[in-house]
Amino acid sequence: MATLFRRVTTYSVFLALPIALWLIGGSAGAQETQTQIQTQSQSQTSDQTGTEATEDGTTPTNTETPPPPATSPVTRMSVPPVTVTATRNAMEAFEYPGSVTVIDQEKIQTRIPSTVDDVMVGVPNVTFAGGPRRNGESPIIRGFTAQDVIILLDGTRQDLITGHDSRFFLDPALLKSVEVVRGASSALYGSGGLGGVIELRTKDASDFLEPGETFGMNGFIGGQSVDDQVSPGVTMFGKVGDNLDLIGSFVFRDSDNIDLGDDEELDADDQILSGLAKAKYTMGPNSFEGAWLRYDGSATEPGNPQSTTDDGLQDKDIITQTWRGTYNFHEPGNQWIDLDATVYYTQNNIHEKRIDDLGPGPEGEELKRDLDTVGMRVDNRTRFNLGTDSNVVFTYGVEAYRDNQNGDDDGEDLAGVPDAYSNLAGVFTQAEFTVPAPFGMPGDFLIIPGVRFDYYASDSDLANDNVDTAVSPKIATSYMPTDWLMFYGSYGYAFSAPNINDLYLTGVHFEIPLGPPFPTIVNRFQPNPDLKSQTTQTVEAGMGLDFEDVLMADDRATAKGGWFLTYGDDLISRNVVQPSPFVDCNPFIAGDCDGTTIIDNVNKARLDGVELEAQYENDYMIFGAAYSHIDGENTETGEPLGDLQPDTVTFHTAAKIQMLDMQIGSYVTWAQDFDNTDDPTLERDGYVVTDIYAVWAPQQEILRGFTLAAGIDNLFDETYTRVFTGSNEAGRNYKAMMSYQIAW
Repeated sequence: MATLFRRVTTYSVFLALPIALWLIGGSAGAQETQTQIQTQSQSQTSDQTGTEATEDGTTPTNTETPPPPATSPVTRMSVPPVTVTATRNAMEAFEYPGSVTVIDQEKIQTRIPSTVDDVMVGVPNVTFAGGPRRNGESPIIRGFTAQDVIILLDGTRQDLITGHDSRFFLDPALLKSVEVVRGASSALYGSGGLGGVIELRTKDASDFLEPGETFGMNGFIGGQSVDDQVSPGVTMFGKVGDNLDLIGSFVFRDSDNIDLGDDEELDADDQILSGLAKAKYTMGPNSFEGAWLRYDGSATEPGNPQSTTDDGLQDKDIITQTWRGTYNFHEPGNQWIDLDATVYYTQNNIHEKRIDDLGPGPEGEELKRDLDTVGMRVDNRTRFNLGTDSNVVFTYGVEAYRDNQNGDDDGEDLAGVPDAYSNLAGVFTQAEFTVPAPFGMPGDFLIIPGVRFDYYASDSDLANDNVDTAVSPKIATSYMPTDWLMFYGSYGYAFSAPNINDLYLTGVHFEIPLGPPFPTIVNRFQPNPDLKSQTTQTVEAGMGLDFEDVLMADDRATAKGGWFLTYGDDLISRNVVQPSPFVDCNPFIAGDCDGTTIIDNVNKARLDGVELEAQYENDYMIFGAAYSHIDGENTETGEPLGDLQPDTVTFHTAAKIQMLDMQIGSYVTWAQDFDNTDDPTLERDGYVVTDIYAVWAPQQEILRGFTLAAGIDNLFDETYTRVFTGSNEAGRNYKAMMSYQIAW
């Protein structure tokens, strides 16, 4: 277990930033007060009419407290979601010719999340498998998981892939938004873009500061009943002059065993300390940002956090850190250069110690898995007008990263964690043409062709190198005959390079003890450096509707849905060869019945599905719905294939109580019975899960800055299990979060 001393030492540097920020802010606040006293007799400017000059010709500083917003942030109308991840350029998600979901801060707040899984409720064809333990949750998009889904954290790749652990470790309290792009994504993002991209973005100082404010602090405390969790946190933020933005934040979570819907408990004792620090300096069109993000978690749970039993308990220390440096050049009117450049280093350390001998190893055995990623990405945009109503934006750049993995088992090689590294480098280009519809048709076309070339290589002392290249083209188009109607279609090729764990996997897969006088039969993994990339070709088609002033002034109704068809080649599967005792081998001879497991390219697949998102909102209510369907099969055998899920519908309804500055709502998720499998153990009963919430953000001067959110997940204590998850999900969960923000 991580010691308190280590944690305090580790965070002492981080804590220095909020303390320094607070001191700077106090000094700035005192200076501002003095300025206000000196200028109180001078005329103040109006926000609407501009400023008046003083007798000496200077412009006075407006030191009045800015008026509060006309409405509470929990009751005002939502802004149409904007996607950046889909094309690397900002555009309304509705106009993008494909499937993308943007989860903003307001929705995150209604979920009162403890894990990233909590944030993703209602995203079509996206689910998390692995059970309710946070360390075992793994995302699935359109039937693809693990290395076939790209995870980005503030633009940095998160490449941790293990057999049963989570893909990433991040406290949701640090998130300001999440984007989920579904479908082929390799033309922009390279390897892993079979299922899609999940991009997580953390908070900035600008997310807290309102006009006229320069420094502030936000403190919160939350908790939930299902695992006796308590989660305090604090964020300090500010501006130093007009150029420097600073933010420092940390969150602590302490939780115990998880109460399941069947009144059973799941061992999951967690203590987590998460931190975020950012500094951004802006100088004209140039900006420089440095960021550090850390997750420091300790847990007592089975070595496989997706396990349904309490056997094989381990003390785990999980540390993930990301250092990032970003340079941007954004100059209005410059059509040639609009540049983003990022360099980063991500460190993942999972250290485990067995505390019983009920698992696959002896008590006291220490296991270590380390994965480091070093990467960079540079992209630029060049814009041209092609005519009165036509224009094009070219986006082009380079990306490179290196993953280096090491495993240790009490000083020996760790089975299943090969010492290996992989390198990937790619160049890409994309164009966004906006042109009038031809032949006298009304409206405009948006046409987005793109292509990327990647070179990748993996190496280990366990077997030969794996080297290959990939070319990933994509074209997408949308047609908007009116402002409220759009049609779209796309074709995309995607690939997922072999993961180093699949290439160089060694060690024991399983054992078959026959008892004396027979020796134990052992099945072992064999490396396969000849693995090829998994590839897919995906076509999509859909349409959308976007209306304003439908039932009353300023309301909005949107709906967007589509169909997709994916063909996959060389999909990776485990090929288990195990001789049968007395039939294929002589069990009296040691080793004669031993078998092998090799990771190989064997499957060709066909997956298709439907996705729909719709929402109506006005000043008094919200009604939203999301539907997802997916089917998949091995085209050579006809058997179901892919991490398939049941048909699912999620409804979000909410009432905005303007006079109380409150929003009250619910999420209801209905999933059908699941029997689309040839494995009876994966069949699941359907379920209906209801979550309710209330968020209060008063705007009266005495209470402004205070927010209270409360809710109940799984209101009716439904007992249910998701596909590819052995354990039941959490039962009824009472949760709440209270925060207070002060700024000046």
